Amino acid sequence: MYRELTKFIYRAFKSLHAENKLHLLGFILFISHGANANPWEAFKSPLDKPADAIGSYSNGCLAGAKPLPIDGEGYMVMRTSRNRYYGHPSLVDFVQDYAKLTHQAGLPYLLVGDMSMPRGGNFSSGHASHQIGLDADIWFKRQQKMLSIKQRENISAVSMVDLANYRVHPKNWSDKHAQMVQLAASDERVARIFVSPIIKQELCAMEWSDDAWLGKVRPWWGHTYHMHVRLNCPEGDTSCVDQAPPPPGNGCNDMQWWKTTYAQIEREKKDPSLKKPSPPKAKKKPKIKPSQCELVLSS
Repeated sequence: MYRELTKFIYRAFKSLHAENKLHLLGFILFISHGANANPWEAFKSPLDKPADAIGSYSNGCLAGAKPLPIDGEGYMVMRTSRNRYYGHPSLVDFVQDYAKLTHQAGLPYLLVGDMSMPRGGNFSSGHASHQIGLDADIWFKRQQKMLSIKQRENISAVSMVDLANYRVHPKNWSDKHAQMVQLAASDERVARIFVSPIIKQELCAMEWSDDAWLGKVRPWWGHTYHMHVRLNCPEGDTSCVDQAPPPPGNGCNDMQWWKTTYAQIEREKKDPSLKKPSPPKAKKKPKIKPSQCELVLSS
């Protein structure tokens, strides 16, 4: 049904002016996303074109995606039924290289969560980014033995954070997790790694002979169960829009702001009267995807 709909849209749009065509396409994608009728989620296979990460991490699509083999040296793909283990070839290469590195370092299997869908694009829920095949979630849960496909569907991730005491969970977090983050962040292909501020705080408190890689580790909401690895735009992918690099330094000076903010949130949970009224939010405009995504969607 979605394929026929997108073909109809494509034929209709061919007669429109380019600017109007892009605005209408963006509006239709926005409405479809809001109505849980997301055309990007309907595709089961990639677009058979040269690899191209098109647009930005949170507003784009993906041509020439490759599936990450669901089993490999040092890793396994989780919840394969979701069909979210596709990526730009550079991401697939990174995950395999990284898993070999962690395996050789004696670390447990990497549990690979969501990457991108076969043609990238919007998720109906769960992710704002992961749209151009350069993002991957790696679970923190330690796994010493290979799991069956069925087991991977049902197993739960494990939080590394004791939020009530604003610390890493002493029974779940270990130095091996810190090494896992360090090895990923030290790879020049990696632009950023998103983790809970509490995890970043723990990494900052540890002794490192060289902590330059810590600047790539960015504190963000959530991310207590996994780390979110984001790669730089691949060389030669002119349609890919990179983020500005992280600020200079190890980023550890920002930790007090996060701790204060979380403490205030916890106080407001216990006593809602402490919560200040939020100013009205401006209505979000639908994001218009790059023009190349029209072909990815309609082919």
